[in-house]
Amino acid sequence: MEAQMVELARAAGTAVVTLMATDAWERTRDGVVALWQRVSPARADGVEGELEATRDDLLAAREDGDDLTEQELREEWVGRLRRLLREQPEVADELRRILGELDTRPQDTGAGTVQLRAEASGSGRVYQAGRDQHITER
Repeated sequence: MEAQMVELARAAGTAVVTLMATDAWERTRDGVVALWQRVSPARADGVEGELEATRDDLLAAREDGDDLTEQELREEWVGRLRRLLREQPEVADELRRILGELDTRPQDTGAGTVQLRAEASGSGRVYQAGRDQHITER
């Protein structure tokens, strides 16, 4: 398998799992399922269920701070997409298009610059974010 295809599978698998915990999840799921429906309609429903199960596992792993499970989930989807590309190399362009639509970089919302400043003393805590923030304390 060409190195480009392996890299595409790696980028796509990583993006799919990363986006499972974002607002782009539904678009991500729909794009991946649509790809499978085109190349293997009989497996599309199963892929959708596997995506949902992976998302549940990812959210639980993040809640528990389990980075190893998150990495395993990424590798699992990298492998699935690599096998798909090996069996059906003609879907590479469509997979690239889906990745382009699901751009994982932060989007400019036009809201302007965010400036944060905080001070804490003693045992005070400061939590700041210019966007999403997830805090898990035990």
